[in-house]
Amino acid sequence: MLFAMPSLRDALLLSSVLAISVHARPQDTFFGQLVTAVDKILGPIVQVVDPSALVNGSLPNVVVLVNNVTNTTTATGNLVFAHHIVGNTFNYTVETWKNDIVLAASKGIDAFALNIGGDSWMPGQVANAYSAAKNLNTTFKLFFSFDMSSIPCASANDASTVRNYITTYASHPNQLLYNNSVFASTFAGESCKFGASSVNQGWINTLKTNLTNVYFVPSFFVDPATFKTLTVMDGAFNWNGAWPAGNNDINLSSDQTYLSNLGNRTYMAGVSPWFFTHYSPQTFNKNFIYRADDWLFAQRWELLIQNRTQFPFAEVMTWNDYGESHYVGPVEGVQPMSQAWVNGFDHQGWLDLMKYYISAYKSGTYSDITKDRIFTWARLYPVNATAPDSIGKPTNYQWTEDYLWTVVLLTAPANVTQACGASTSTSSVPAGLSKLKLALKEDCSVNVTITRNSTTALTFSPAGFKFDTKPPSYNFNAFVAASPP
Repeated sequence: MLFAMPSLRDALLLSSVLAISVHARPQDTFFGQLVTAVDKILGPIVQVVDPSALVNGSLPNVVVLVNNVTNTTTATGNLVFAHHIVGNTFNYTVETWKNDIVLAASKGIDAFALNIGGDSWMPGQVANAYSAAKNLNTTFKLFFSFDMSSIPCASANDASTVRNYITTYASHPNQLLYNNSVFASTFAGESCKFGASSVNQGWINTLKTNLTNVYFVPSFFVDPATFKTLTVMDGAFNWNGAWPAGNNDINLSSDQTYLSNLGNRTYMAGVSPWFFTHYSPQTFNKNFIYRADDWLFAQRWELLIQNRTQFPFAEVMTWNDYGESHYVGPVEGVQPMSQAWVNGFDHQGWLDLMKYYISAYKSGTYSDITKDRIFTWARLYPVNATAPDSIGKPTNYQWTEDYLWTVVLLTAPANVTQACGASTSTSSVPAGLSKLKLALKEDCSVNVTITRNSTTALTFSPAGFKFDTKPPSYNFNAFVAASPP
């Protein structure tokens, strides 16, 4: 399904986006002036299993152990990347990069996909990122995700930007290698010819000619049926597969379309918790949501885990895209004029939930739970309420409902009570991971309680988690909270 999203990136992508299960994924950022920096990366998948084994939202405690991907050199096993927009790091220091790397690595993330555009200050921040990784003496990796909506690519001379990044960091100890090659990706680039007669030849000249070996897994917004003509690709990243294409739960239809057209080439899956952007026509003119109801983040991870032999790579989108509200890292750096819907909406509560899923994605089995945990999120305002907001409600707002979405990790069976004002629900759930929801109907504060044998094991009332029926603006961002680890 194709949606009309009038933005600079959309104009670039619209001609190549097809109206099947692929929808363009605009991602503009800027600092002072338009500083484009976006999101993308790579992957594989083949046979799919629907999560029909889930009963009452509960996952089985054990998943069949399957073989890891082994056709790598430096990188082995199922790997998880996080998309890091360099365009939002204008004021980063090496220490800031260190903090991001340490935090990401602690949650099971293996590498940052550095989204870089053509801005003159970005090479300095790239150098800071690689210096930080090296100074930490960490196995954490970095690789480039070239934002071809920002980097010029019309002439042969334009290829120098991409080639210089590759050659500068090819031998760096923290450069991600795959199949003895420098791993590289893009956002867009499906129209780039670099002065050649075709897109395929242009990229061959840029990345496969007189250069160190490059394993190229771009995010091209084209009909997957055309992959056979793009021999330069060693694989493809399906940016759009992280969100439902319409008013429905996430599924694997988009992934299957990619996989069926890639043959033996690599496919990487995307996974994302949310999508909301709210820019006026005077700025980026982007005001829409994608459906994240029904525990999107959890559901997507469960699909990846169930099919992990076909998904050797997963990319989290994103670490720091504040403009589109799908950030999982701390709010820092320079926001792309998104403060109105980001400030006060920390998303780091998703990190530990993601850590639990990542462990299962890599190992093939869900780990034992040693402490009860509660993860809960929601929009803070009713979908049908009106607000003094000249930008208006986001497109597709009808696709979301007023619910509290909760995931619990339980060491043993328990009763879980969700409450917000007069709305309350108690469920008897087994040990392991379970997903629950609660309708939000009135001004109220959120509380979730776990009890066993009439004894409270854990009660969680997140500070600031209040549903308000009189919104100050049309903010459809998620408020996210997690009980202490």
